[in-house]
Amino acid sequence: MGATSPLKRQSHSHSLTKKFLPYALYALLPIALFRLYFHPFPLPQSTTEQLPHNNRIILTTSSSSSSFSKGILKEEVANETTCDYTNGRWVHDKMGPLYNGTTCGIIKDGQNCILHGRPDLGYLYWRWQPSQCKLPRFDTNTFFHLLSNKHLAFVGDSMARNQLESLLCMLATASNPNLVYRDGEDNKFRRWHFTSHNITISVYWSPFLVRGVEKSKTGPDHNELFVDIVDERWGADLDHIDMIVLSIGHWFLHPAVYYEGGSVLGCHYCPGLNHTEIGFYDVMRKAVKTALKTIIEKKGANGNRIDVFLTTFSPSHFDGEWDKAGACPKTKPYKEGEKMLEGMDADMRATEVEEMGAAKVNAKQFEGIRLEILDVTKLSLMRPDGHPGPYMYPFPFANGVQERVQNDCVHWCLPGPIDTWNQILLEVVRRWSVQSRREE
Repeated sequence: MGATSPLKRQSHSHSLTKKFLPYALYALLPIALFRLYFHPFPLPQSTTEQLPHNNRIILTTSSSSSSFSKGILKEEVANETTCDYTNGRWVHDKMGPLYNGTTCGIIKDGQNCILHGRPDLGYLYWRWQPSQCKLPRFDTNTFFHLLSNKHLAFVGDSMARNQLESLLCMLATASNPNLVYRDGEDNKFRRWHFTSHNITISVYWSPFLVRGVEKSKTGPDHNELFVDIVDERWGADLDHIDMIVLSIGHWFLHPAVYYEGGSVLGCHYCPGLNHTEIGFYDVMRKAVKTALKTIIEKKGANGNRIDVFLTTFSPSHFDGEWDKAGACPKTKPYKEGEKMLEGMDADMRATEVEEMGAAKVNAKQFEGIRLEILDVTKLSLMRPDGHPGPYMYPFPFANGVQERVQNDCVHWCLPGPIDTWNQILLEVVRRWSVQSRREE
């Protein structure tokens, strides 16, 4: 049999192409439409209400995710970009949280929204999308590697405890935390140990960071704050703490008398007392300054290392009366530009950001002290759907809607938006680790 000539093969191939090309185009068209519908090209991000540039968390991260090999963190250094985790938007996420209210036994009863019968679960399926990059999903292996043999302490009010329990629930999906210490009513002082990586995580109740005497039924009906002395409960343990997360704010709204240098400085909402009304903003500033200064100088003087975070103010979302149904009824995040950061929320955040900036300058005289603001105010402001509301108690409407029902529109459901705070925390620590290895 003779070989087919090249010219005939070329002609035959051309005719086949011409014959089947229209069918191929018809087959590809539905696929293209399907791709565009379910995965549209990203549109430019809105720049509405961008926080001041010098107040952002700017991190250098890799576009490739970190991986582990034999316990060693490997970092892709190519294609690096700077990332601002402060500004962004909440986007729908089909993956949902790492844990739930039935798999984590650490959740405070009042924040276990799933177990308490909250019917809408859409609030679980959102993730924070920074404007410039992606925020990686929390990775327990990364955390355990970076904090191996260290003691992490959360110090502050109930928001510090809320963030701590979020972290423990995420870590518990990979390793069981052992409760090794408990003290105080309502579990205000607790400590856990992860034997697998010799990591200790503690929580210290300290709603002012400085020394304070809380109001009581047997004492004065106002708080007393000593703004120039840190709370001894956590201050005494500083030598044994490697990383500390400070979180305060809401307790400064309560009536209080303030002391400095052994004398009365003034008060906030103290009718009937012969003290000067000075409000609480400057007092909160003094408390943050005292706490950061004490940490820096005590650790620095001894040549000890410490990583310090200050979590910014977390806004509440009361739309109505706190003791009526519908106090915080929203079921979706605010869209960009729908809710502005202003008033007290903005002022509290600004105070904390400014004091952290001053502390960074102070820390330059010492080696081994790293500080960062955990700026969560805006991303938290945009999540009115993430609070327990009436589900701070189990099945509040089991017997119908009552005239009075207590609502929590301050703390966060677990799981919930507060998990994002710990995602950002881990990214800052990871960034520090990368920088340290480069400097070696």
